[in-house]
Amino acid sequence: MKIRNFFATLLLSCFLLPVQAEEGLWIPMLLQRYNIDVMQKQGLKLSADDIYSVNQACLKDAIVIFGGGCTGELISEDGLVLTNHHCGFGAIQSHSSVDNDYLTDGFWAMSKEEELPNAGLKVTFLIRMEDVTSKILNSVIPGMSEEIRDSIINVEINKLKKESVEGTGYKAVIKPFYYGNEYYMFIYQEYTDIRLVGAPPNAIGNYGEDFDNWVWPRHTGDFSLFRIYAGNDNQPADYSPDNSPYKPKKHLQISKAGIEEDDFTMIMGYPGTTNEYIISDEIDLMLNSLLPRKVAIRDARLKIIDKYMRQNDTTRIMYAAKYRSISNAWKKWQGVIVGLESTDALTQKRLLEDQFQKWTLSSPERAAKYGEILNGLKTQNASLSKYSLVYEYSGESVMATELLDFALDCNSFITSSMELSLDEKKKAVDAFKNTANGFFKNYNQIIDVEIFAAVLRFFYNDIAKEFHPAFFQIIETKYKGDFDKFASDTFKKSVFSNKKYLFALLDQFLENSEKVNKRVSKDPMVEVYRSYSNLYYERVVPYYMDINSKMQLLYRVYMQGIREMQEDKVFYPDANFTMRVAFGKVEGYQPADAIIYDYATDLSGIMEKYRSDSVNYSIPKKLIELYNKKDFGKWINKDGDIPVCFAASNHTSGGNSGSPILNADGHLIGINFDRNWEGTMSDIYYDVSICRNISVDIRYVLFVIDKLAGAGYLIDEMDIVGEVTP
Repeated sequence: MKIRNFFATLLLSCFLLPVQAEEGLWIPMLLQRYNIDVMQKQGLKLSADDIYSVNQACLKDAIVIFGGGCTGELISEDGLVLTNHHCGFGAIQSHSSVDNDYLTDGFWAMSKEEELPNAGLKVTFLIRMEDVTSKILNSVIPGMSEEIRDSIINVEINKLKKESVEGTGYKAVIKPFYYGNEYYMFIYQEYTDIRLVGAPPNAIGNYGEDFDNWVWPRHTGDFSLFRIYAGNDNQPADYSPDNSPYKPKKHLQISKAGIEEDDFTMIMGYPGTTNEYIISDEIDLMLNSLLPRKVAIRDARLKIIDKYMRQNDTTRIMYAAKYRSISNAWKKWQGVIVGLESTDALTQKRLLEDQFQKWTLSSPERAAKYGEILNGLKTQNASLSKYSLVYEYSGESVMATELLDFALDCNSFITSSMELSLDEKKKAVDAFKNTANGFFKNYNQIIDVEIFAAVLRFFYNDIAKEFHPAFFQIIETKYKGDFDKFASDTFKKSVFSNKKYLFALLDQFLENSEKVNKRVSKDPMVEVYRSYSNLYYERVVPYYMDINSKMQLLYRVYMQGIREMQEDKVFYPDANFTMRVAFGKVEGYQPADAIIYDYATDLSGIMEKYRSDSVNYSIPKKLIELYNKKDFGKWINKDGDIPVCFAASNHTSGGNSGSPILNADGHLIGINFDRNWEGTMSDIYYDVSICRNISVDIRYVLFVIDKLAGAGYLIDEMDIVGEVTP
């Protein structure tokens, strides 16, 4: 792609002027202090208290953490939760089979009695947040060692967490911001009776499949519906048929009026992780070493899984969620590479660092405090690079083997159950058998063997020999470098690969625990892990963590200096899966010379992409019928079409999946589900000219529920406002 010097210059100016309106992941409780005026000038009609308050119902009361890594929003007085299809994918899959293929066909409960419970799924409400910096750092003295400092901070954190939630049933989380310069506490309440209400067919919820993932334009109806249930007092309760729909403090009104280019938009949710303030050397390491290699190893895994998924429907259903999980980061990393290169992020970071160094050295006081910070960061990063790839490869290679992970769970179960009474062991064994049944339900050993061989080969070729585990010597000598034969033999000899033998071993555990423990500890899968973990935890992790800890300390001081140098700039903290607000506007973008993307897509675009013989672009027959009849109902737009998706310049990250996109009145207009491929580097480096979040238009969601699913009773319980713009 062509590097646009104009935008490179514009980016540099962002370091010198106040933050642009579209950039930032803002803390809701601080909107009054640093951004509500800017937002209101951009079009927002709400007050800061309308967005976040502990004294009145507000938007934050309608936003939840969905599961462990997504966002959801309340859209009715009866606890109806809207999130992404890919966020609910695991729950949808768990209820699916060849006979009831909810992934392919979709699922719609036509009454509350038909809604499906989901063991282990939870939603989490934010009760309040608090700046606890002074409390946490009260006893920290300048100049004390990091070890003592950390010890004091941990004591204060644990004390404050306990005091804050004692007797409430709430959960307290305290997290550092700006590399530990500030600390904030978050009080949460969790609900665990969450039931699946509806999900569109995969051909809608994942239209475009992985071919369209992380790109624009999109035509994906990425949504699913769940309902929160509570006990008689509206408080959290374990699943029971006697529970009632949760009554929220606040639910979102839904606008059917639609969107126009340049309309104000706001997003609330839980962005996962960003690293906006890292130095150029870290980006260089990421760009030219870590990301390309991680892409390559995941590419190999995906090709193996895809080959077998295409062979039969059983395997396709079993591995659908696993494939999506692996491919999501795989494609994103490629976009990060493209984005960083096209915006010349390295050059821009280096210019900022040069500016910082000149500013630092222009004052003796600043030189004494900050003069060696950048050099220190660069030195530590150079040391870290020796360990970075092997550290990253832990999850990407050896530990990517499903059976190995399962073997570790079983080994842990055996060792932790040795001292139980016989009755306790029986209960524990029955519980673990249920776990094992869940594992084998979605497991294909042929796939796992092939992946095991492939990832070991990558590790062998990419990682320096000083970090090779001992079993590589066996592969070199006994197996003459044949990774496939080693993998096959390891699986054949492992008791964990055969459910029948494993269950017999678990039964034997009740009679002779010591014998079973010895057998499990000598299992070839456990031995592979032991060989790998001995090296990993002795020769990699301690050094990696020590260097990383030193860098965090340096970044803490660097962050102080950057904020001091740019005292007129309002800084937002890196995302850390805490509630944030971002704002921007509906707009397209130009990723490269002669390529201009519009801001919205519609149903006609789905039909243009449709191919009856395409896995990526097949669509339900009923959707085709509705389109041909122009049976769009009241969800039609001013052009006589059904709106599907739109792009906006809200700053988002992973974890914002499922986040509500709100208009100037705080009404729901869309559900965030992705970013554009060229802008995925926004976790590291934000460029307002090309970074876009992608949302499904709420009118498409309502159209699918109403016309395709025929679940009008769900529409009836929603609070829908506004009229279509003529």
